[in-house]
Amino acid sequence: MSGRKSGNILADLPVSLPEERFDALLSNGDVRLERIVSTGHVTPDGEWYDQEQAEWVMVVKGAADLRFEDEPAPRRLAAGDHIFIPAHARHRVEWTSDTEPTVWLALHLYPKGADGSDA
Repeated sequence: MSGRKSGNILADLPVSLPEERFDALLSNGDVRLERIVSTGHVTPDGEWYDQEQAEWVMVVKGAADLRFEDEPAPRRLAAGDHIFIPAHARHRVEWTSDTEPTVWLALHLYPKGADGSDA
């Protein structure tokens, strides 16, 4: 059983948080899987994520609005919805539920030569 990790993605969910919570679930340098818990958190006004790595995200619980710079309106993501975000696709989180935790799974795919294991 050495090296085997298990858990429940919905365990230990806080009701409110001063900042989003990021829990690393798996990391090997080329990929990083993390659980993100949001409780009403959004990307600050005027800011956009512009990441070196591609990212696949899924909302496991709750809901969120994800906005891409090149789209006129945000996309509503509910439990079970997922989306692939290519590297350098400028995006932001415009809304997350503040009545229940929004739980995300985020899979970061790092380009060759980049090291995501420390994040």
